[in-house]
Amino acid sequence: MVGGGWAGLAAAIEATQLGDKVSLFEMAPSLGGRARTVWLESDGHRRAFDNGQHILIGAYRESLRLMRLIGSEPEATLLRTPLMLVDGSGIGLRLPAGPALVAFSRGVLGHAGWSLQDKACLLWMAARWAAGGFTCSASLTVSELCSGLPQAVRHDLIDPLCVAALNTDSQHASARVFLRVLRDAMFCGPGSADLLLPRRPLGELLPEHAARWLAQHGAQVSTSARIMQIEPDSGGWRVEGERFDAVVMGCTAREAARLAMAHAPAWADTAAALHYEPIITVHVAATGTRLPQAMTLLHSSPEQGPAQFVFDHGWLSGQHGLLSFVISAAQSWVDAGHEATANATLLQARAQLSQHLGSQLQSLQVLTEKRATFRCTPGLDRPSARIADGLMAAGDYIEGPYPATLEGAVQSGIHAARRWRDD
Repeated sequence: MVGGGWAGLAAAIEATQLGDKVSLFEMAPSLGGRARTVWLESDGHRRAFDNGQHILIGAYRESLRLMRLIGSEPEATLLRTPLMLVDGSGIGLRLPAGPALVAFSRGVLGHAGWSLQDKACLLWMAARWAAGGFTCSASLTVSELCSGLPQAVRHDLIDPLCVAALNTDSQHASARVFLRVLRDAMFCGPGSADLLLPRRPLGELLPEHAARWLAQHGAQVSTSARIMQIEPDSGGWRVEGERFDAVVMGCTAREAARLAMAHAPAWADTAAALHYEPIITVHVAATGTRLPQAMTLLHSSPEQGPAQFVFDHGWLSGQHGLLSFVISAAQSWVDAGHEATANATLLQARAQLSQHLGSQLQSLQVLTEKRATFRCTPGLDRPSARIADGLMAAGDYIEGPYPATLEGAVQSGIHAARRWRDD
């Protein structure tokens, strides 16, 4: 296995369960890829920060199964709540428990910020999507798909949901992928749309447990080990001089393209051609602050502020007064720089959360993941899982129905570990 992110770890665990002798090589000093914990100096203290505020949902069945298998109990490490997209004034969508269609209808009808006409239009549109099997033309954007919805519904629900799920704004995001996310999250049974928010640092959620589990089961895990070249060898592959029957590349698309170029140039060109969207997380000390829920919706625009959501760690890990503001599809704010982004975020917090804020706000850390996810646009050509005989790829960018998510990464890793035997 080349790469120790969630895809590579899932592949290594699955292959080990299937009886393979596994070696995993990760170029970074720690496992986890883009969903990891980093230790940084902040405000005179060494603190653990997640490199991004990741969200899981109840529909992430393979991720939850994997966590249970390796001893990371999601019931203890994740805060489970019904889906709430509620702003600082308490207005928004709340899905109650119960059958999916009933819960969605009740949530829409209970939205205090929408008129009866707004609600009826959304329910009618959702019924049309369901009748059509939650699919559409591959060329449609989310904005085009939802052009018949009232502005309030698009602003309060569609736009934030789209950017949270696809990390691509609705003007450019794939409507087909968006509908698949809606189907699996909101209409696939009770609890599928539930929010699962990490109570513990991301490193403790999966990577650290995975490393222990793999060691206990005889796998070899090497960090700070960048693979420079792979070569075919008598029906197998040679990695840094060592022969393996098969290789799963669970590294980034660019790193996989570099390694595959000599063996599968068409595949490598497709992987290298992907474009990316950044995500910025602004961690803020907010003494005396207690938000009404763990995750709060923010109204985002050039005038209103950069962040779409804020997370209150008092609800999650007991770190009262620590807030994490998440800015998805954040290229314009990457260009503006950390200081401008932090200042704009603090202004947004004071404007939209004023009734909940304590005595002071202080920016602690601004973390940017410049290639957080691929840009999920209509008709996007994504690379396949198979690169060559005995050479597979795993990652959230691999061809499939989902955007770049932890669940997509885990599913791709499991699939790669199983499929190489079919070559």
